[in-house]
Amino acid sequence: MKTIRVGSRDSRLAVVQSELVIAAIRAAEPERTVELVTMKTTGDKILDRTLDQIGGKGLFVKELDAALLDGRVDLTVHSAKDLPMELTEGLPLAAFSRREDPRDALVLPEGAAELDLSKPLGCTSLRRKMQLEQLFPGAAVAPVRGNVQTRLRKLDEGQFSALILASAGLRRLGLEHRISRLFSTEEILPAAGQGILAVQARSGEDVSFLHAFNDEDGRDCLTAERAFVRTLDGGCTSPVAAHAVLAGDQLILDGFNLRGERDRIRGSRQDAEKLGIELAQRMK
Repeated sequence: MKTIRVGSRDSRLAVVQSELVIAAIRAAEPERTVELVTMKTTGDKILDRTLDQIGGKGLFVKELDAALLDGRVDLTVHSAKDLPMELTEGLPLAAFSRREDPRDALVLPEGAAELDLSKPLGCTSLRRKMQLEQLFPGAAVAPVRGNVQTRLRKLDEGQFSALILASAGLRRLGLEHRISRLFSTEEILPAAGQGILAVQARSGEDVSFLHAFNDEDGRDCLTAERAFVRTLDGGCTSPVAAHAVLAGDQLILDGFNLRGERDRIRGSRQDAEKLGIELAQRMK
């Protein structure tokens, strides 16, 4: 039986997320050998500039895509929110996780009891920055790069008043205790795909061993959210955001556009992609 090699960035969070996929494969097919292959991406190496200055989120997947295309790995695991809207040809999304809490979290310095806005809020995302400026008028927002642990170190050293991070990543790392406040999706609309893991594979490959991991709710929500952002040409440097929830066979999609406007659409989950496109066209 073929060994499955799972490609991952080498950050602690990426490894933890890849191990969730590996555990699901092993549970479904205990006799199969699964190996983790880690690598550092260009986006992980360049930390002194913001993503829009170095080429965007695609820099977090370029090396993983190359390893998948040339057969060094059989699958790659990504935070869905970090995937470019246009995927590399021949590398479709093969499976989707159940969604972790999609909300953004406020993280205060270790030992702090309340927010002190005399220092900037640490946040690299334009999506978050636009919405934070509405929540905290007059507050300074400054970019912060690096993995979660690096960002927390910078916070605790006194460089920022607080960080805004995805609660999903903090929970997967066992860092729930660092969450001081969760922002509702009405306060800060999450990035498309936030809280969902996406698995990529080569076209035509048998990925039936992923059946225990694959979640249809995650798939449908992500399909709607990515269709919305793609239709608005919202790349990684754009503040465009989208968040879908399911109510039975209905999908409810909230969108946030470049002008900071919000709107909502509701329809059948079978029409997830159409709903994303329709809402985006309405908000252009």
